[in-house]
Amino acid sequence: MKISRVRWACRRGMLELDVIFQPFVERYYEQLSVKNKGIFVRLLEGEDPELFAWFMGHEQCPDPELAEMVVLVRGRPAA
Repeated sequence: MKISRVRWACRRGMLELDVIFQPFVERYYEQLSVKNKGIFVRLLEGEDPELFAWFMGHEQCPDPELAEMVVLVRGRPAA
């Protein structure tokens, strides 16, 4: 997926998710492996409430690859 489409997909209905995804894409997306880029794009296909729950630690993502991506994104500094 083109970076412009990934940036657009990072624009969510929840400000909390925008604050997580947009800085990650700008700083780290290009450094990901092809496989991890695909996993990240798949993560962005999730619904905002479930993404919020995963990133805030309220729920565990049932998909192991997506769960690893959540950990990776959360572990990267936004600034």
